[in-house]
Amino acid sequence: MNALIELSQQNMAFYLGLVAAVSLMVGSFLNVVIYRLPVMMERSFKAECEAYTHPEQEPAPQPAFNLVKPDSTCPHCGHNIRAWENIPIISYLFLKGRCASCKASISVRYPLVEAATALLCTWVAWHFGPTMQGLAAVLVCYLLVAMIMIDFDHMLLPDQLTLPMLWFGLLLSLNNVFVDAHTAIIGAAAGYLSLWSVYWLFKLITGKEGMGYGDFKLLAALGAFTGWQGLPVIIILSSLVGAVIGIALMLKQGKDGTLAIPFGPYLAIAGLLTLLYKQPIIDAYLQWVLA
Repeated sequence: MNALIELSQQNMAFYLGLVAAVSLMVGSFLNVVIYRLPVMMERSFKAECEAYTHPEQEPAPQPAFNLVKPDSTCPHCGHNIRAWENIPIISYLFLKGRCASCKASISVRYPLVEAATALLCTWVAWHFGPTMQGLAAVLVCYLLVAMIMIDFDHMLLPDQLTLPMLWFGLLLSLNNVFVDAHTAIIGAAAGYLSLWSVYWLFKLITGKEGMGYGDFKLLAALGAFTGWQGLPVIIILSSLVGAVIGIALMLKQGKDGTLAIPFGPYLAIAGLLTLLYKQPIIDAYLQWVLA
């Protein structure tokens, strides 16, 4: 392990190649997380409701369903996905995007998530270099990719992802990895309370819920990494991107359509950009305002 660390520090190409290769494999696992975690949460919620409404009934045994079991299978024919069929991107290209057994089409989303994870993490690793910041930022990317896709699919940001990221950022601040502990704690608290306040103000005025509590927790986690100084940048960037995409979707759907847009993906993208380029963005903004 020490030799691997030393080689990564001495050879940037090796370091970036290692990050890309590992991230491809992690991206494959993230596809499992993106699909299974919401299902696991739904099953857990239903089980809790059944236990509450029918406490006298013994819950029926259920087959294992988690991030490890059951084994991956083709949704069309039930064919067990063998190891050589599960190599990131390569297997998809070799199989020409089809199941090895029934030849049903495999969604292109799987290799796209793998490729996006690898490219994103390689970019982050190149930006920070072979440092503690680089390693931490790559781990954050893994969490953000999963959150972005789950929120797009289910309008949901699981506590199983947002809270570990929050505590991870706060623990890193003890060693001033990105920001100091004082700045991180204020950033986490201000991130949560800012969207929490907007949520209740909007609800009092309209009687509707404009966003979910997962958005509060995600911004709190991002605040733990970027500090309170990064929060205005995150909010402005995410609002601009969300507004542009939201207007485009509304125009496509038509005036009579109802549209719910997840805010988490835009927060995640804006948060990562702020983590990478917080000070240059702030400097460019101040220069533009004062010009």
